[in-house]
Amino acid sequence: MTDIHNDKILILDFGSQYTQLIARRIREIGVYCEIWAWDHDPEAIRAMGPRGIILSGGPGSVTEADSPRVSPIVFDLGIPLLGICYGMQAMAVQLGGEVEAGHEREFGHASVRLTAACQLLDAPSPPRPSPAGEGESWMAAAQQPHLQGLPVAAHPLLDVWMSHGDQVTQLPAGFVGVANTDSVPLVAMADEAHHWYGLQFHPEVTHTHDGVEILRRFVLEICACKALWTSRHIIKDLSQRISEKVGGDKVLLGLSGGVDSSVVAALLEHAIGEQLVCVFVDNGLLRQGESEQVMETMARNLGARVIRVAAAQRFYTALRGVVDPEQKRKIIGRIFVEVFEEQSRQLEGVRWLAQGTIYPDVIESAGAKTGKAQVIKSHHNVGGLPERMQLQLLEPLRELFKDEVRRIGESLGLPHAMVYRHPFPGPGLGVRILGEVKPEYAELLRHADAIYIEELRAHDLYDKVSQAFAVFLPVRSVGVMGDGRAYEWVIALRAVETVDFMTARCSHLPYPFLDKVASRIINEIKGISRVVYDISGKPPATIEWE
Repeated sequence: MTDIHNDKILILDFGSQYTQLIARRIREIGVYCEIWAWDHDPEAIRAMGPRGIILSGGPGSVTEADSPRVSPIVFDLGIPLLGICYGMQAMAVQLGGEVEAGHEREFGHASVRLTAACQLLDAPSPPRPSPAGEGESWMAAAQQPHLQGLPVAAHPLLDVWMSHGDQVTQLPAGFVGVANTDSVPLVAMADEAHHWYGLQFHPEVTHTHDGVEILRRFVLEICACKALWTSRHIIKDLSQRISEKVGGDKVLLGLSGGVDSSVVAALLEHAIGEQLVCVFVDNGLLRQGESEQVMETMARNLGARVIRVAAAQRFYTALRGVVDPEQKRKIIGRIFVEVFEEQSRQLEGVRWLAQGTIYPDVIESAGAKTGKAQVIKSHHNVGGLPERMQLQLLEPLRELFKDEVRRIGESLGLPHAMVYRHPFPGPGLGVRILGEVKPEYAELLRHADAIYIEELRAHDLYDKVSQAFAVFLPVRSVGVMGDGRAYEWVIALRAVETVDFMTARCSHLPYPFLDKVASRIINEIKGISRVVYDISGKPPATIEWE
């Protein structure tokens, strides 16, 4: 069996908001990578055996005495290095160069001029014809498997994204400057003898038009990694690991009908077949018609056994009087596990509880593997489990991003409509009802959300936004219904566009569309007097309101 983890890249995180994007880009290229904290155990770095190391950006300044530093082991390994922004500055300082603050600051778009040849940025000699065709962007060309290099002669300027105040003012021994801008004389450096490179700009963000090709060049050519991180190989690897881990035990899966749990169900069915038992808990916090839809979809697309448990009143009772979002998530998570364990005691041989936890869940709950990020919110999958849980936890998707999960789902035969449904949080409407959760609030929200989604589909907008939903606000607003005064509840609509769900911007939905949705909600739902639209981005807001 091919070991898809053999050729891997290590990303050392210095606290950049873009670190997760670096990982996604590397995996999209087809190479496995992991993110570790900048101060991770040096011997663990050696033992990992990466083909190359990427040093991320970060909010610190290397000019400060207590700023993060690169472990000496990184330079001793003799493997290719790529420092991005802060990572470049840290490399420069620790290898004998100089970095200064207080110079021209660059934030946003910039044009980088290539001033010398280097393997990371330079075109081959002679350059190969571009299969993308003249006039197409390097980003499009980078998708072509036979294209090698950036056509520097034809395009001497790189359109990139900058975010820095400090800058390298003196190169370390062995390095040469290979690029500048009109305001900064050194924005890229290279030591070809060691295959060490530094970029002041961010190749991982979409604003850097040629970033994919730059990262591809580093990972596949300079580090000589094989592109083995594909859906087919991932499924084969995960299936073997699942089979080896659970042996002959039965696995209980908490099935929500969302993308992640549905893909886990398909993966477990593929790996262990009849050892899988799915439990679908109707907690009273689902979207309109979802309970019936989940049972029908699972029966049609999976042969797994599905047990349905009606537990709405149990959840509502436990949530009575609770307004804190963290407490609500933990209560919902605890009751889910209690229900699963009760079901497991009725089934012989169940030793494992499977969940659809994915990488962004882990990152937001506990700072991922770096341990440096602040906890934004706990997810019921990773933050609401009781300490004395009797079942062992199985989370096969824990290290995958949402787009990877979706590709795996389609490869396993799940229908496109299921795999590309908008995400729905594990706690369901419990975190879309702000404040205390009550059955009557859930019913109002269910109806409003259904109208919103129905109109998105009718206007061919559903697949053009990454996630859309309604939120119940526990405030009353004065309105006029007919000739009378109304004093009723407020609904907020949310729609975002994102690639990785780590960052997002609000969707610019047409005003006539929003007007129609608001009109339908207010006119068709007794108890709603006002509809508002959330235009916050992430950051600073999160996608969900709680």
